[in-house]
Amino acid sequence: MTSDGKIILDPQPEDSANDPLNWAPWKRDSALISLGLFCMVGGGMTPILAAGFGDVADDLDVDVPTVSLTTGLFMMGMGVGSVVFSPTAILYGKRPVYLFGAVLFIISSIWCAVSPNFTSLVLARILQGIAVSPVECLPSATIAEIFFLHERAFRIGIYTLLLLGGKNLVPLVSAAIMQTMGWRWVFWIVAIVVAFCGVLLFLFVPETFWDRRPVPKVARKASSRPNFFRRYSSKHGVPQAGVPAGTPAEIQGIEAAPVTSEPQQCDKTVRVGFAAEPEVVEQGEEKAATPDVKRPVTPLPRAGSSSDNSAVPLGLKPTPAEETAAPAENASPKKGPGNRDYTTDSESQSVSSARMVTQQAYTSNLRDMPAKSFVQALKPYNGRLTNDKWYKVAIRPLILFSYPAVLWSAVVYSCSVGWLIVISESVAVIYREGHPYHFDALQTGLVYISPFVGGVLGTAVAGKVSDIIVKAMARRNGGLYEPEFRLVMAIPVAITTVIGLMGFGWTAQMGDHYMVPTVFFGIVSFGCSLGSTTSITFCVDSYRQYAGEALVTLNFSKNIFHGLVFSLFITGWLTSDGPKKVYIWVGIIQLILLLFTIPMYIYGKRARMWTVRKNFMERF
Repeated sequence: MTSDGKIILDPQPEDSANDPLNWAPWKRDSALISLGLFCMVGGGMTPILAAGFGDVADDLDVDVPTVSLTTGLFMMGMGVGSVVFSPTAILYGKRPVYLFGAVLFIISSIWCAVSPNFTSLVLARILQGIAVSPVECLPSATIAEIFFLHERAFRIGIYTLLLLGGKNLVPLVSAAIMQTMGWRWVFWIVAIVVAFCGVLLFLFVPETFWDRRPVPKVARKASSRPNFFRRYSSKHGVPQAGVPAGTPAEIQGIEAAPVTSEPQQCDKTVRVGFAAEPEVVEQGEEKAATPDVKRPVTPLPRAGSSSDNSAVPLGLKPTPAEETAAPAENASPKKGPGNRDYTTDSESQSVSSARMVTQQAYTSNLRDMPAKSFVQALKPYNGRLTNDKWYKVAIRPLILFSYPAVLWSAVVYSCSVGWLIVISESVAVIYREGHPYHFDALQTGLVYISPFVGGVLGTAVAGKVSDIIVKAMARRNGGLYEPEFRLVMAIPVAITTVIGLMGFGWTAQMGDHYMVPTVFFGIVSFGCSLGSTTSITFCVDSYRQYAGEALVTLNFSKNIFHGLVFSLFITGWLTSDGPKKVYIWVGIIQLILLLFTIPMYIYGKRARMWTVRKNFMERF
């Protein structure tokens, strides 16, 4: 945002009607809502049996703590599925993954409904978790591909509302079904609803991938050398995010282009790099090797600088795909200091564009085509988007654990969603079996009204308030945005979640009126909505070129390190020590983890610079 209040679009859209950022608002919002409804159903599958643990235990002849494993192993399936589906989406696109997940979701739900014994139910729930995993690891990256930076927090808030709302609303509906029709009919109805959501996905969620590497206009139609590129200033003079007005062109790493209606020609004496360490690259020196265009050479990247790394080169080590592509063209690119090539963060909005070394055929073909018709957009599969090896892409989310911003986001997101799952595993013990409540399935399900309301309020506050805080802090920072501005929201997250968790356990054990612990449940949900929205937005804004992999990291942590682990002992712990002791300790754990926000706010920018220097991700 500039000092006069005008918003600089980030990322900058291209002059193509097929660019997802140029889609009509109704088309982008329709994709968001269709995907959000699918996520709502998928999100609600985790605690869908919470109110009926006792009914399942009686029907399948097991005890209640054993039934709680259906939740933990379901989350394990989501963790495994995210590692499988995320690299598949990067290589082949998100649309086929969404559609395949919906089909698998229907099949697994039918399996759950007809399970003859507990072992069969557990296996069906694991498969169901794998089918549901795309709703957690992909939608945030999809949002990042079709909405601008200043629109993103609110849209991610809507997605979070539907996802967490499903975790609270679906158990309420399932409890009513269990009370009247039995627990097996819950899964039959889920299969029907998912079939409807699958139709919406097919109709209104087209492929959103777009390669946002800067490509010079004079070279976009030339397919002989798409590997190397130089970015020039827009002929319309669009200001670049993160570059103060009046900054010399050589400091920006580009040469200013004159405003003219004529096609721009490459200047043979263009200088590329930063003023502190200029490096002259003469086009004539590379002419034999690169007859069309050349790739800019830059000194050590300055990640972590102002404006969320926008318009700041990020060091990228050449991938095997690049080293293979160069000989095929009888040329090899020159490297900058440290043998680093680069792409910019704001132009790497796509979850995989930072890994793309050759210009994507999918995007290249769409650039000069007229806008796709509605029928053309229904194509379920658009071919392979990148030639990266699948197993290398699958490993990349695990590498992100070495990135401090992603690690912080993983911890906060795991707790934000995980504590709601822990409470859902406790409601049967506290409300159905615990003194003095002795609720039936429907009454237990009605408890979820409180966290649903809390989640709605939390999401409304998280998106709008976060955007207001960020814009105000960016204005005070000379119009430059930093991802660490998002961390201010950790203060209300800590207050609400710690008070809510401790209050829930304390009042439940003291036998207070059922509304008291139920209200604290809603407070926890309010704080968790703040926390999940903040963690996702901070993570995506810090490493937008790794958005897809980062979301896998977050969900893998939540499902495996939190959901599965706590499901193994939380019910037994509650039975032996009571909810008061359990939730006081849970609140203490939450407070300790959130205190790491302080060093992250202070040193987050330096940490991002360190990750760029180390360049861990580009080694795979």
